[in-house]
Amino acid sequence: MKNGFSKLTKEEKINWLVDKVFLNNIEAKKLLEQYHLSNSDLQKIHDDFSENTLSNFLLPLGVAPNFLIDGKDLTIPMVVEESSVVAAACNSAKFWYKRGGFKTKIIGTEKTGQVHFLFDGNKKELFNFFAKIKTKLIISCEHITANMKKRGGGIVSLELLDKTMDIENYYQINADFETADSMGANFINSCLEQFSKTLEIELNSDPRFNHNNLEIIMSILSNYTPDCKVIAEVECKIDDLIDKDITDSSLFAKKFKTAVEIAKKDVTRAVTHNKGIMNGVDSVVIATGNDFRAVEACAHSYASKDGKYKSLTHAEISKNKFKYWIELPISIGTVGGLTNLHPLVNWSLKLLGSPSAKDLMKIIAVSGLAQNFAAIKSLITTGIQKGHMKMHLSNILNLLGADDNERIQLVKFFDNKVVSHSLVKNKLKEIRNG
Repeated sequence: MKNGFSKLTKEEKINWLVDKVFLNNIEAKKLLEQYHLSNSDLQKIHDDFSENTLSNFLLPLGVAPNFLIDGKDLTIPMVVEESSVVAAACNSAKFWYKRGGFKTKIIGTEKTGQVHFLFDGNKKELFNFFAKIKTKLIISCEHITANMKKRGGGIVSLELLDKTMDIENYYQINADFETADSMGANFINSCLEQFSKTLEIELNSDPRFNHNNLEIIMSILSNYTPDCKVIAEVECKIDDLIDKDITDSSLFAKKFKTAVEIAKKDVTRAVTHNKGIMNGVDSVVIATGNDFRAVEACAHSYASKDGKYKSLTHAEISKNKFKYWIELPISIGTVGGLTNLHPLVNWSLKLLGSPSAKDLMKIIAVSGLAQNFAAIKSLITTGIQKGHMKMHLSNILNLLGADDNERIQLVKFFDNKVVSHSLVKNKLKEIRNG
């Protein structure tokens, strides 16, 4: 056990790990130094983002151009290590650009949080008490909400929920918030903690109750935000679906709709279907400095809101028209957090035209829908592996140490063939053996 590790300097931390874990392997030390000494300015920023930071872990930042969203041309930044994700987004963007582009609509922007507490007393008296102090709870947060109100945000609603059917003596103060262009986690949590303090003070000073009646368990925002939601959609005539991979547009539309229906009924397909959506969503969320874990958790919870996990997207065929859309809860921000601190996050937001939080919600939903459309289109036409493994060919060649001349020959060889690691390895061996 190593006590006080966090108090060591970066160099001391690296030396301890190299000595104890890597058994003085100097290459392990050089690798870490390579990625933090090569960009010391960025490393200084990263050191404040996390604990025990040793170096910079780099991921590819790519872009997907030709997105037409609500009549506006956009190039979308995407941070992702999976080679086919950006390519798929690009293909979808070009496909729908010629067919009117993507349309979006914000359904709501409210976020939520709860004070969780136990109350061992008269339920009716508690509800009467809450109605009496509700205004005091809100007023007690005025020092926290003042600046948010100037930006159009603040506390939207407050209610007491009876949860005693779930856990004995369990209640919640449920609060809804508007946080304008910020994600608002710190704002919401500060308000909730103030609610709990005020609740405790007021209840303990009321002669109807005693100190043993109330036990505050926790005060915390919820990452489940079904009222902070956006819809993104595409639509065109079925006849207009024709392209190089789609020769029978009616059959394509029918198979596409069936593929979505399968993802609504079968959980084994739904999970992979929604993972494809999150390929596009997470890539933009990370590029813009937002919390992709929170967005992921909310999306998958929303996919289960009807009691069964199913597709987040929907397809419809009506009057010779094909329509595909997604309804997605997304809680993100464009101010605060990393947006001004991380230079590439700041660059990504500028690439998008410095969007508001609502605009970024729309862009993220479109990215998820585009990624999913491309995946299903491949699945029901050429098959997923043809395109995916072609994109993966570069990774295999890097792993096998192919030089530039070998790369040219192998890319040409696999132009009309399905790529596999063993086949690439054998073909490379043939080339090297002349």
